[in-house]
Amino acid sequence: MEFRFITKQIHAYLDYPVALGLMAMPFILDLGTSSPLAFWLSIGTGIAAFVLTLLTDHQLGVLRILPYSFHLLVDGAVGVAFLLAPSAFGFTGIDAGYYWLLAATVLVVVGLHKPEETAVQVA
Repeated sequence: MEFRFITKQIHAYLDYPVALGLMAMPFILDLGTSSPLAFWLSIGTGIAAFVLTLLTDHQLGVLRILPYSFHLLVDGAVGVAFLLAPSAFGFTGIDAGYYWLLAATVLVVVGLHKPEETAVQVA
């Protein structure tokens, strides 16, 4: 049984809401109590994620300059960065919990990505 079920199309539809959520949640959750960086890291990442999505070669990309594989690589790097951010920057309380939850979510989504089928070329 294959557990990797998140396709390129599903991922594309998740990207914009996630980017907007990263920009909105610091206000909603009042992040930044342990460090102002906890507030701004999410907003900056949200802006970068929005631009990345606009530039990604998938059905919701606008310019489609960047390969989808690069997009997944960036997502994985963000997941790792979010996992390490609380320790690296001294986030505590809700700030730390927010980034740990985001890290787990991002890494699970990347881990559940279903590889695209490649066409077999006959020589």
